[in-house]
Amino acid sequence: MDDDGEKDWQARELNDKTFTISFIDSAGQIHLEKTGLALIPGIDSFVPV
Repeated sequence: MDDDGEKDWQARELNDKTFTISFIDSAGQIHLEKTGLALIPGIDSFVPV
């Protein structure tokens, strides 16, 4: 996830971890189970496994 110049502690905590997708909303954001966060394609990087 984009950590906004190392200011975003949530992004730092979630980097290199595996999550399950909860849903993808109408804006294309990928929501992760049990985190309350969403990945934004084109901004956040992720690798599907």
